[in-house]
Amino acid sequence: MTTDLANKYGPWGIVAGGSDGVGAAFAQTMAARGMNVVLVARRTSVLEETAAEIRDRHGVEVRTIALDLSDTSAIADLEKATSDLEIGVFVFNAGGGNHSASFLDQSLDTHLELVQRNCVSVLEAAHRFGAPMVARGRGAMVLLSSTSAWIGGASYASYSATKSFDLILAEGLWAEWRDTGVDVLAPVLGLTDTPSMRRVVDAATLEHVEAADPNEVAVEILDHLADGPTWILGSDDPLGGSPFGAMSRRDGVLTMLRMVSAGADS
Repeated sequence: MTTDLANKYGPWGIVAGGSDGVGAAFAQTMAARGMNVVLVARRTSVLEETAAEIRDRHGVEVRTIALDLSDTSAIADLEKATSDLEIGVFVFNAGGGNHSASFLDQSLDTHLELVQRNCVSVLEAAHRFGAPMVARGRGAMVLLSSTSAWIGGASYASYSATKSFDLILAEGLWAEWRDTGVDVLAPVLGLTDTPSMRRVVDAATLEHVEAADPNEVAVEILDHLADGPTWILGSDDPLGGSPFGAMSRRDGVLTMLRMVSAGADS
């Protein structure tokens, strides 16, 4: 059953990383379900295009805020810019990584920016925007994770680590807030057909895998906000455990290595 998000959680939703791909799909679906939305991303022109489309299609209010979520002041700035709004749903979607280069072939600053965006900013957003939700007794925090969070992989080292952080953070918050009226969910996404994904995955690899549709991903996640702490997209058992099953951690890492190597050689 389609949830009226505005009535259940509050009148406004924030999508961090909301300019295109999964983020834009979230914003469109939230608007279709009665929410006004705040779109947050770096590129003003793309934000405004997405905002105009949402207004035209759904007749809701849309606010755009251009921020780099790897900046240390970004979440505090976002809180100030939305201080006049009751935020009912916060979706933290930003945080792609470069999987085409090994750990040492990327600069230290690149890794630190990833940690700031995927870990520090996520934690700060949960604290700054989760507190009013808990105080009101309603709201939802969505911290997107990835199948990469289950286990480390070659060329995925820092990215996988950050997504593991998001997953565990969401699980802990779900445990703390489950009786407050605030839903917390860590959706675990596999390969999803987005502009960001197409920038880092070569065309030959795409011929051998089936990438999820962003709109279907957004609908499924928003349908299951209350089914936390995790929801594994594309799984026969979305509430289940690691797709690596009883495999040892070492064998899981080696399996990831073979998968990455096969993609690079295809």
